[in-house]
Amino acid sequence: MAGGIDTFSGYGRRRFKPTAEINVTPFVDVMLVLLIVFMVSAPLLTVGVEVDLPDTEARALMTSEEPLTLTIQADGTLYLMEGVIPFEELVARLEAIVEAGSETRIYIRADDGAPYGEVMRVMARMSTSGYTNIGLITDPVQQ
Repeated sequence: MAGGIDTFSGYGRRRFKPTAEINVTPFVDVMLVLLIVFMVSAPLLTVGVEVDLPDTEARALMTSEEPLTLTIQADGTLYLMEGVIPFEELVARLEAIVEAGSETRIYIRADDGAPYGEVMRVMARMSTSGYTNIGLITDPVQQ
């Protein structure tokens, strides 16, 4: 055979060309490491203000967007998202953040040791300002 590759030599044996394949084993190893890193770090990324939420048997809410949260600590300190906010500036700050008006859902995370009167005072201030879509966040009961 002149100039070509002989796939059949004289004795019936075939000559095979090497095939180019991607070795996916290193990719799988990297993906498993990334999966473990994200599984460990995801619970740490929830909310920055430490609060002891009351336990209830309510279901968890499924939402794709980051919720607007107001946190009330046991000593009465208010946090809007992760920043401290005085009670007097609560409505003005909410109006500055919420573009959609009072239709936006606002979640309240109240510490288990926070006085009931303080939680009601905050909710009343928000309600009288037109914010009626208010939700309370609790921890699910561990069984």
